[in-house]
Amino acid sequence: MQNYNPEEAIQKAVREFGEHGGVAPSISRSSTFTVMDPRVMPEIFQGVRGPDKDGCYLYSRHFNPTVSVLARYLAAMEGTEYALCTASGMSAISCTLLQLCEHADHIISSDTIYGGTHALLEEMLPSMGITTTFVDVTDIRAVEKAIRPETRVIYAESIGNPTLKISDIPVLSRLAHEHHLTLVVDNTFSPIMITPGKLGADVVIHSLTKFINGASDAIAGVICCEKEFAYQLMDVHTGRLMLLGPTMDPRTAFDIIQRLPHLAIRIKAHGARALAIANRLEELGAPVTYPGLSSHPQHGLLKSMVNRGFGFGGMLTIDCGSRGCAEKLLDYLQNIERFGLIAVSLGYFDTLMSHSGSSTSSEITAEDQRRMGLSPGLVRMSIGFTGSLKNRLAQIERAVKKLGLTV
Repeated sequence: MQNYNPEEAIQKAVREFGEHGGVAPSISRSSTFTVMDPRVMPEIFQGVRGPDKDGCYLYSRHFNPTVSVLARYLAAMEGTEYALCTASGMSAISCTLLQLCEHADHIISSDTIYGGTHALLEEMLPSMGITTTFVDVTDIRAVEKAIRPETRVIYAESIGNPTLKISDIPVLSRLAHEHHLTLVVDNTFSPIMITPGKLGADVVIHSLTKFINGASDAIAGVICCEKEFAYQLMDVHTGRLMLLGPTMDPRTAFDIIQRLPHLAIRIKAHGARALAIANRLEELGAPVTYPGLSSHPQHGLLKSMVNRGFGFGGMLTIDCGSRGCAEKLLDYLQNIERFGLIAVSLGYFDTLMSHSGSSTSSEITAEDQRRMGLSPGLVRMSIGFTGSLKNRLAQIERAVKKLGLTV
């Protein structure tokens, strides 16, 4: 286990007080900002001045004071030099990869990733001349074999969506740096729990929509990285984030700032509840996968990477064998037992459940789903922490027995 404490890192970051000494930061909703000296404005455009250089703001698509506060806290959490907030997790991924790659460049990606990311890499980027090779990221030899002279990026998820396959970030980092590549890691499934930047990742991405916000009421993303790369992204001439413009609303930034202090508490609660449910399912002989179980083939790897004291995450899967059985299980759990909600996304305080193959992984062909180990009956669950544990265990037990998923 790692000894880094993201919760303490956030608390040690410089506290931003609001106007008139408010304990909460102010919401700066202005789209544009004035300068007192006309000679200052050209210097902002030239990069001589900026938020980190004399506290100068220009325009909220460039930098915004409230959004910058959130970015500073998230950089502290991830242990990176800098962070940039975006309007969504997909915009964070897209802008990062488009900044790192140009026409004729190549990406190596884990084959177990979010369906939207897979579509970006498989369908959209090739139209720009950027190609991707998908590999089993747990097979380091396969990753190395896929490297070409034009390769620029290795892309992975800390915990793969939806199969919960674990990326060996330190090994991937060594491989990437040996070949002068950039390792980009999506850490959406495991904030606080895993800190990829401390394990060697160059860029860490989150969909803030999920666990970090925690209320399923905002769409947002973040890119955590070195300052040099951040300023490349925000360059007024070539910065993909600046020119494509997926700007976070300052009101969204404020809401997420207010939820960060209890993120660690929530992550621990998600993890404790998920582990208890996974243990019960395993005892019943149900086909459950959870990285916190010793039976998970990569449990030891995950244990070596997690930050001590924050659990093993809130995501688990049940393999029902077929889509029909999966849909019956979802229907029973939501409409009979009221165990959770049939909905995509994750990180909500209530349990969210979906059939991965026909929803968040539907952009991936059936053949590729099979190749990546995605069963046609896989149900993905983001375990919430509402309701008593006793009742939740009884509900899930009745459901899997009803569907004949126990031994």
